Amino acid sequence: MDMRFSKGNDVLGTKNRGDACESSLCTLCRADCVGKCETWLSSMTGRKLLYPRSFGLVTAGANNTSHVGVSYNSLRIQGYAYGASGMADNLTNNPDDCIFPNVSLETEFGKKQKTKVKMPLMTGALGSTFIAEKYWDSFAIGGALVGIPVVIGENVVGVDRHSEISGIETKQGKIQSAPELDRRIETYLRYHDGYGAIIVQLNVEDTRNGVAEYVVDKYGTQCIIELKWGQGAKNIGGEIQVRSLEYATFLKDRGYVVDPDPSKADVRQGFEQGAIKSFARHSRLGGTNLSSVNEVQEDFMNSVAYLRSIGFDRITLKTGSYGMEELAMAIKFATDAELDLLTIDGSGGGTGMSPWNMMQSWGVPSVILHAKAHEYAGILSAKGKSVVDMSFAGGFALEDHIFKSLALGAPYTKLVCMGRAVMIPGFLGANIEGAIYPERRAEVNGNWNELPKNVLEIGKTADEIFASYHDLADKIGKDEMQNIPYGAIAFYTLADKLGCGLQQLMAGARKFSLNKITRHEIFSGNRETAEETGIPHVADVNDESARKILNS
Repeated sequence: MDMRFSKGNDVLGTKNRGDACESSLCTLCRADCVGKCETWLSSMTGRKLLYPRSFGLVTAGANNTSHVGVSYNSLRIQGYAYGASGMADNLTNNPDDCIFPNVSLETEFGKKQKTKVKMPLMTGALGSTFIAEKYWDSFAIGGALVGIPVVIGENVVGVDRHSEISGIETKQGKIQSAPELDRRIETYLRYHDGYGAIIVQLNVEDTRNGVAEYVVDKYGTQCIIELKWGQGAKNIGGEIQVRSLEYATFLKDRGYVVDPDPSKADVRQGFEQGAIKSFARHSRLGGTNLSSVNEVQEDFMNSVAYLRSIGFDRITLKTGSYGMEELAMAIKFATDAELDLLTIDGSGGGTGMSPWNMMQSWGVPSVILHAKAHEYAGILSAKGKSVVDMSFAGGFALEDHIFKSLALGAPYTKLVCMGRAVMIPGFLGANIEGAIYPERRAEVNGNWNELPKNVLEIGKTADEIFASYHDLADKIGKDEMQNIPYGAIAFYTLADKLGCGLQQLMAGARKFSLNKITRHEIFSGNRETAEETGIPHVADVNDESARKILNS
């Protein structure tokens, strides 16, 4: 049970359209939403939303009941009254230098080749869903401008009607052309300035279609390749829904599992008569031909060796909220293979078409999964292993989520992965752009005919609406701003709010660089959370040193 988020927050002036989940987002997030959850509003007002509204006229108090249930919201952040660590070399530990804007959010991940990142954030895998396709420019350009990794999810080539693949029938595909994948990679690289990376994910069908070979042949070391074991939303392969019989048949011919089967006469008749209105396309489960841990390890190591042999020097792994055995395998195998990053996705996240009750009921909740990941990484570290860098995912949206997850997994966690939260600015920006410029509405996939009241209260033009507009214009030039979709400006604005909020939390904990964050910077708000996570209860943290002060 999580009591932190209700449908409305009077202090910030935010309101969820639907039920609020642990992340603060609505359980169902709509691309046409007119507001105004915290993430939606932050995509326009930026860091202003860190503070109560009507400042100077109000007092405000917290409503967080962190003593209830086990979740990330039951972890609290420690503050200290003295000291400072992690200051940049050109700064000193005096009050004029120890200010929150001087907190560095830069980090890096990787083994032999480090990937630099401007702030400890990455996107979730944005793959074959139509949402990812329609709003890709906003996600990719926004992520590149912020300087974080963006992940191209599974099946992008396979579902592209314009891609050309030979050898599908033999399960040894060779891609002649992949225009949608090319568009996604090249959109990100256009604004990539050395920070962040574009990551391309592989599942069973992608492997059969030859995606890895195509990417390395065309883009070389510009891309990171990612093996995928699963995700936090479901324990089945990726899914999309299509409403065209012709497209469903195309996907069936491409080798996908399509339900109901469009090749059956009764199904076709049912569709033509209106009884069947859509088809679900499913990916295959991986590892079904393996029956033991040793077989999984051998298969995994062979896959990594093959990817290295064809030219990939950076390889990552994404795993879902499976049980403890699979978690241990992911950490151990990724460490032994010297992978560059392991993303661990807890239940119940997701960005696509996951079965609802599966999303509700399967897998290990994020906070417990991540606590065990730290425990297992510590076992390997104690043996002298250089543990793989980690990214935690699964229901994150706010700056305190970033701090808490980095602290819970410290020193192994380098990034936090956000899925739905960083998609919201893409939706919002497209809606604003389409409303201001009706001639662009179809091109940017806007859903509004006019700006709603919640936006007009902020402004009427892009430079009025987006708090980070002028900062971004200074970064890339006013002329280049004409080429930036409003969804990317909103993405940049949201990232500024998250980054500023994280800087403030870190300054309060007296940590001025990310590598100084430890598990001592958080404590548990209730005994159950302390027991499950290994993070001590608030009343126990520093209690011994407190007593020494009293008895001195």
